[in-house]
This record gives sequence, C-alpha cells and structure tokens, in this order.
Amino acid sequence: MNSEILTLSITAASIGFLHTLAGPDHYLPFIVLSKARNWSNWKTVFITTLCGLGHVGSSIVIGAIGIVFGLSVAHLTIFEGYRGSVAAWLFIIFGLIYFSWGLWRGLKNKGHHHRHVHDDGSFHKHEHNHKQTKEHAHEHEETAPVNMTPWILFTIFVFGPCEPLIPLLMFPAAKQSTSGVVLVAIVFSLTTILTMIVMVLLPLFGLKMFPMKFLQRYMHAIAGFTIFICGIGIEFLGL
Repeated sequence: MNSEILTLSITAASIGFLHTLAGPDHYLPFIVLSKARNWSNWKTVFITTLCGLGHVGSSIVIGAIGIVFGLSVAHLTIFEGYRGSVAAWLFIIFGLIYFSWGLWRGLKNKGHHHRHVHDDGSFHKHEHNHKQTKEHAHEHEETAPVNMTPWILFTIFVFGPCEPLIPLLMFPAAKQSTSGVVLVAIVFSLTTILTMIVMVLLPLFGLKMFPMKFLQRYMHAIAGFTIFICGIGIEFLGL
C-alpha cells in the first residue's frame, strides 16, 4: 500500500464518519421507527445495516461505472444530485403518509374512563381502550414479515447518494490502482454503516431510561413527522 492510498483510506474513514454524523437522515428514521414498531435491538441493527449497504452500495456501483466508462466527475456529481433530490422527496412523501396514518391511529385508539360504583357506595374510574383487545389479538400481525416499512426505507436509502464518495475518494484512488478503489470503498462503507448503527443504538438505550408511555399512542405519528422533517432538511437545507 503506497502513501497515497493510505492517506485516501484515512480520509475515507474520516469523511464516512463525519458525513454520517452530520446527516440526521442516516439515523433518526431508524430510531423513531424502532420505538414506534417495537423492533428488537437486533432487528434495528439488521435494518440499519441493510439500508446502509443500499446507501453506500448504490454510489459505489455508480462510481465504478463512471471509472470503467471514463465518465467525468462533473456528470456523476450532477446525477448524484438528482438521486439525492429523489431520496429527499421519497422521505417527505413517506413521512407524510406515515404521519397521517399514525395520527389517525392514535386518535382512533384514544382511551376513555368508565365509572364503576360498588355496593357500599364507593366508586372508582377505570380507563380502557375499545381497540385494546383487538390490538393484542393482532400484535403479531403488525410485526409480520409482510410489513413493508423496512423495504420502503431500503428503497429510499438506495436512492440516497453518498455525495463525497465518488469525487473525493473513488476517482483519486482510481489514479493509483484498482485495489486502491476497492480498499477506499470498503473503508468508507464500513465506517458509514458502523457510525449509523452507533448513532441509532445510543439514543435508543438512552430513551429506555425515560418513561415514554404517555407518548406511545402517538409514536407512529412522531415517527412519520420525524421522517418528513428529515426529507425537508435534505431537500431544502442541504443536510
């Protein structure tokens, strides 16, 4: 390994870490959906990893095609910009739909009080939800394999580009060697995915320390709104 490839590898790790850290869309959707859909930590890590692979993998494929066919960095950068806009609007649309469904679900499942009077004249109030029994009966239905939420996320992340990967890392590495391109791509990918996982799990562990029961009914709506805001941030704030 020559010094140029070593420098590019270190740069790839640094950029992968900072790029992920600076983009809340890389971790916030997984945090809120994990809470809303009661994913286990292992399932959350699996879905995060899958989406991360789609995210970096699509840019690696495009960068490799550009190198093989001698396409200019400028053309690829423009194309990556279009992909970023598509991903942002997919976040916005998916977030709005999920928020609307979550809000409707939360309002529909609103509990109410019943007053129970005892023979001795005393009474107490009991709160329940008419949908509660049905929800318990269909608990496995919501987490069934037919659930499309992870695959929708995966599709969005495939469209989402890793902007710095092609112009700053892959093309400079291609001037050195093919193995250099492979090494730089692997370092960037591993750093990006590991940072995503850490940035998802740490807040989830932190949230377990706080009572969230009062928000549980509207967690789906919160998740949808968070995803919507991520899309707005990507498209209009350049996050």
